[in-house]
Amino acid sequence: MLVVTDVKRDDVRQVSAALRELFLAAGGGAVGLFTAIRRLRAVHERLAGPLADRGLALYAQHVDPLEAGALVDIFRAEEDACLLGTDAIRDGVDVPGRSLRLLVFDRVPWPRPDLLHKARRERFGKSAYDDSIARGRIAQAFGRLIRRADDRGVFVMLDAAAPTRLFSSLPTGVELQRVGLVEAIEAVEAFLNPVDARPSATSN
Repeated sequence: MLVVTDVKRDDVRQVSAALRELFLAAGGGAVGLFTAIRRLRAVHERLAGPLADRGLALYAQHVDPLEAGALVDIFRAEEDACLLGTDAIRDGVDVPGRSLRLLVFDRVPWPRPDLLHKARRERFGKSAYDDSIARGRIAQAFGRLIRRADDRGVFVMLDAAAPTRLFSSLPTGVELQRVGLVEAIEAVEAFLNPVDARPSATSN
C-alpha cells in the first residue's frame, strides 16, 4: 500500500503522468479509480496514446461505449490491459490472478456532500461518518485487488492528504508506505516483477 506524497491531485497533468508511469511499471494489469467522471475523461485523453505506444490497451468507463460489466470482462481476459473507472468498476471488479495487479485511486473516495449525505452525517457522527464511508470504499477496492491466496498486488493512493486512519481496515500484514512518485514507480516494478522472475539475457 503506497501513498504518493508529491503528486498534486488537482493537476490533471501530474495525475496523468503518475498513472502512466505506474501502469508502465506494472506492465499493465492495472485499474485507475476516479471519484469524478470529468477527471477520468481528462486523464484518459492523456493516457491512451502513450500506453498504446508501449503496447498496453486502455479501456475506460464513461468513454468506451460499453457497460461496466463488459469492460471488466475484456480487462479480465487481457492479462496486460489497463482500465479506468469510477464507483461501478470499484464495486464490480472480480479479477483474480495477474490480470489485476495494480490498483490506483486518484484521491480519497470521500462521500459526495449532497443533501442526503449531509443529513446522515449530522445524525451518524459527522467526520467519523465520512471516515467510515471512505474506509469501507478503500477496503472494498483492496478486496478486489487481492481475490485469492496467491494473488500479488500493489494499491496506490495519489492523494498525499489521505489520513493514515483510513487504512486501518486493510488486512493485517499490509505495509503502508508514504513515498514520492519515483519511489512508488520503483516499488511497483520491484514488487510485481522481481529480478529472479525476469528472463535472463541468455535465456531462449
